[in-house]
Amino acid sequence: MDYAAASLQLHERLGGKLEIISRAPVTNREELSLAYTPGVAQPCLEIQKDPAKSFSLTRRWNTVAVVTDGSAVLGLGDIGPEAGMPVMEGKCVLFKAFGGVDAIPLCIRTQDVDEIVRTIELLQGSFGGINLEDIAAPRCFEIERRLKEVCDIPVFHDDQHGTAVVVLAALFNALRVVGKDLKDCVAAFSGAGAAGVAIARLLRHVGVRDILLCDRQGILHGEDASLSPDKQVLTSFTNRDNRSGTIAEALRDADIFIGVSAPGVVTQDMVRSMSPGAVVFAMANPVPEIMPELALAAGAAVVGTGRSDFPNQINNVLAFPGIFRGALDVRAGEINDAMKIAAARAIAALVSPEELSADHILPMAFDPRLGQAVAEAVAKAARETGAARI
Repeated sequence: MDYAAASLQLHERLGGKLEIISRAPVTNREELSLAYTPGVAQPCLEIQKDPAKSFSLTRRWNTVAVVTDGSAVLGLGDIGPEAGMPVMEGKCVLFKAFGGVDAIPLCIRTQDVDEIVRTIELLQGSFGGINLEDIAAPRCFEIERRLKEVCDIPVFHDDQHGTAVVVLAALFNALRVVGKDLKDCVAAFSGAGAAGVAIARLLRHVGVRDILLCDRQGILHGEDASLSPDKQVLTSFTNRDNRSGTIAEALRDADIFIGVSAPGVVTQDMVRSMSPGAVVFAMANPVPEIMPELALAAGAAVVGTGRSDFPNQINNVLAFPGIFRGALDVRAGEINDAMKIAAARAIAALVSPEELSADHILPMAFDPRLGQAVAEAVAKAARETGAARI
């Protein structure tokens, strides 16, 4: 199938992938009076007395804003907010289909951090959560950090944290296949942007022995005075031996490769230099850092990509619908690391010991158990960590 042409035809035929469906009938005077004036005044007055009742008396409890500035849309780059709308609509479709969550795309015509933060801060009363999407690094880090300070609802940058959760789930099972423990592993990264940083932070949280983050210049290390302040911070918990060099040096004797960068940056010789039982997640799209067949021929034991036409697709849709479903169900004020790790464990657990293999480390996105399993695990973790409010 020519997906580009067929998708364009679909969008032209549908005229957009979303619509608003009323939950309240208005077929007679009584129904109109209950849904709108004069009856609607009473829930308004109840919310005025207690704004928290907006969660029980309106659809806010189940509604998420999907927010972008259009600066890092898929593999297309800085294409602007209007051009990003088809992707944001698609994200909203996935929220509904896989988590039962209502989502609204908000494409903002600015890349000014102050304006983005203020816009979302002012709109937060209409939503139960904020999903940041396709905002370029390093701006995305500051936007998320500042929004968490001013919002009393969960703020989640899916490009960072959704990716990190699914990578962690994949690693839990990949390492079961090869018989290794995360705490004994060295992980080498190609890519120190939004996804790479979030994955590294989550792996650190679960105790990975050492993490080597590489950008275009090579391994990040604390003695490099040219590093930006954001990247200097990363050296405080990575590269414990203060190694320097290229991605080739980082991969030598590494147990895990995580690629969130660019096509073809990893060679077969680099994979051969990794430790036995190596796990290679080459997730650049549409062309990975190394093609799966080349990595396997060079000795990798388990290979995953971001593509649906190869085994072990590492796809955010496994995580974010269930994460938000669980957070909304307990009216969580945040989505913390414990909730993310719980989500990763729930995803991994859906692959039974009988099903687990080098070519099957993650459940399918269409697994009917997925959204509910992740939601329940996230809600439980939220209650245990005090993030839940009901």
